[in-house]
Amino acid sequence: MELLIVLGRVFSSAAANVFQKQFTHKGLHSLFIVMLSYLVLACISLPLLILVEYNAIDHSFWINILLAALLDMAGTLFLVLSLSKTDLSVFGPLNAYKVVISMILALIFLGEVPSFQGLSGVIIILLGSFLLFPPATTASANRLSQLFMQRGVQYRFLSILLFSIGTLPLKNAVLSGGALATTVYWCLFGLPLSIGLYYWFGGKRWQMDWQAAREHRSHFLWLGGFIFLMQYTTMLIFSQLLVAYSLALFQLSMVLQVFLGYRIFHEKHIIRRLAACVVMIAGCLLVLTT
Repeated sequence: MELLIVLGRVFSSAAANVFQKQFTHKGLHSLFIVMLSYLVLACISLPLLILVEYNAIDHSFWINILLAALLDMAGTLFLVLSLSKTDLSVFGPLNAYKVVISMILALIFLGEVPSFQGLSGVIIILLGSFLLFPPATTASANRLSQLFMQRGVQYRFLSILLFSIGTLPLKNAVLSGGALATTVYWCLFGLPLSIGLYYWFGGKRWQMDWQAAREHRSHFLWLGGFIFLMQYTTMLIFSQLLVAYSLALFQLSMVLQVFLGYRIFHEKHIIRRLAACVVMIAGCLLVLTT
């Protein structure tokens, strides 16, 4: 059962990223994509409110879920921005940096000094990054700076940072309220936040975005469904304390995303990027087994 939950998380995440990237190709505002996604999530969540066991919810749940919803909504925005500017086959492997950022956060806030094995894993992840792009015409060392200087990659790192920070209140919310309640209120609290952001920064495009979105209503329903499945399976994983096991398997999603980028969006350098996945997964496993 645990393996099915993790695989459900991996496939739903990859499928959601495909739909998000397709919508950015159609010229929709990133904030509009996020807002409409949360609208579908809210429609899915409202009927599930009757299944929530409110007697089992701790008072700390509401603070944690509100904070997690805020961080994750901002993370989702930068995720969509990243997909609008980055190949899916580059976006996927960058997920390996989640363990690097988590290690840095643990060093800063918890004083956890990484071991030699953990540092070796980070170096391997960095080396794997060299394979994401073909050799530059100048020194080969410029390939890493070529990666980090891309705006889409910078957005991806911001999304990973926000999701990583949001993991703590999200985990606390699951422990105090359960997987279903956390998922439902994560969706509901994210909707007004996303509406406010879109109104403030992109409201003048409302008619143009809505007209374009009407032609793809069913696709938005699929996107919302995949995001809900991704979030609920993530909460189940948190509630069953399978974090180390799941993080290792999550890295398999990068291989799937490289393949989908090649198959759906006709992206190039698939062999090089699959090789990068293998190297970066090895680095992740070194860090996670420290």
